[in-house]
Amino acid sequence: MEQVIKDLDILDNATAREESCGVKISAEGDRNAAKKLYIESYGCQMNFSDSEIVTSILKKEGFDTTSSFESADVILLNTCSIREKAELTVRKRLSQFNTVKKNNPDITIGVLGCMAERLKSKLLEEEKIVDLVVGPDAYRDLPNLVKKADEGEKGVNTFLSREETYADISPVRLNSNGVTAFISIMRGCDNMCSFCVVPFTRGRERSRDPYSIVQEAKDLYENGYREVTLLGQNVDSYKWSHQENNKARLEKQGINDIVNFANLLEMVAKVHPDLRIRFSTSHPKDITDEVLHTIKKYNNICKYIHLPAQSGNSRVLDLMNRTYDREWYMNRVDAIRDILGEECGISSDMIAGFCTETEEEHQDTLTLMDYVKYDFSYMFYYSERPGTLAEKKFEDDIPLDVKKKRLQEIINKQRDLSLERNQLDIGKTFKVLVEGYSKRSDKDLQGRNSANKVVVFQNKGIEKGTYVNVKVTDCSPATLFGEIVEA
Repeated sequence: MEQVIKDLDILDNATAREESCGVKISAEGDRNAAKKLYIESYGCQMNFSDSEIVTSILKKEGFDTTSSFESADVILLNTCSIREKAELTVRKRLSQFNTVKKNNPDITIGVLGCMAERLKSKLLEEEKIVDLVVGPDAYRDLPNLVKKADEGEKGVNTFLSREETYADISPVRLNSNGVTAFISIMRGCDNMCSFCVVPFTRGRERSRDPYSIVQEAKDLYENGYREVTLLGQNVDSYKWSHQENNKARLEKQGINDIVNFANLLEMVAKVHPDLRIRFSTSHPKDITDEVLHTIKKYNNICKYIHLPAQSGNSRVLDLMNRTYDREWYMNRVDAIRDILGEECGISSDMIAGFCTETEEEHQDTLTLMDYVKYDFSYMFYYSERPGTLAEKKFEDDIPLDVKKKRLQEIINKQRDLSLERNQLDIGKTFKVLVEGYSKRSDKDLQGRNSANKVVVFQNKGIEKGTYVNVKVTDCSPATLFGEIVEA
């Protein structure tokens, strides 16, 4: 799905980080290290998290990171296949890297992640533009594959595991602000949405040991981090049974026979009351009242839920194989509002122009947006992805100009809703975690409130990682503006 909202100022930091078409997340390390790694990530937060795991694996092999691909020994692109634009951007970057390789043939170029899984033969054999192709479950094999590439062989491993979670690997936090961090809690996806390639590129769902998740959260807090985001393609389906694992250790931690997502949220929330907890992504078919009541119970679990709708029409949702209809989705939104209150932030994904969508069905998406009143959304027009169920079963029959027109109407609607929701916050005071300078000036600081809204306020020398109370005095569709006040 093509993203055309890039130039609109309605995305916060988390949004930009999640949906970027390409973000260099390498950090300059020891300039005297023998081997240099340069890594870029594309697509979702899971890819950014995976890049931190990859860096940790290669660091143990003597690699250090560099912010300059010209000086790297190994260049890795952690890729995305969700949207066509991401693949086109990756190909452009590979072309740039291969220009450098002509002058330095010893450079190893590799593609990781979802695009690697989908296009391994084409990248390696037909186009011959990479030396390594490594799927999301094969990162432990990277040292061996890099060695093969150094010896002139092509390295490929796209094996999909039913067990790999990288639970024992401590990620290297790349380009970190030292305040916020990702924790991957599960991998893969069992949902078969007809427009999506993720089940084919990331494999089946498997949940990570909850003890290792809690320990990672504790380590982050002790190292100064004050917010963690629990990541999964569908966090609500997190499930861990100690019958198949170390029962004694988990019982010692007070863990029940089966740990679901609500249980995990509570465990992480108990690490420390000053450690904020966020999570992404929730699936409308799976989010339970138990999860919502757990969020309500703990002040440090943020009152914000990303709940992708994709469409507001039940027939289109059925074609998308989303396994819920409009009424079910509205019921879940009602539950969020009833249990967590009107101030709970809700965001969504929307796809314009899916196969056979009529104008009336498109209007259903707009009316759903009016019903929910999303704080912000990720909005795309449909672009067919090779290998998906939709490509095999349906004709991509909506003209491009119609897709773009419908998408623009969704964008306009969301801009109005974002402004409406933010205007309701004027005069209110929020607890904000300071993340650093604002994008536009070091005279101002910025952070987010519990509802995941960016708040900008005057820089009065407050350190990153500090909580402050900010009274909102003004807003734009993307941002709240305010001033620090006493508690």
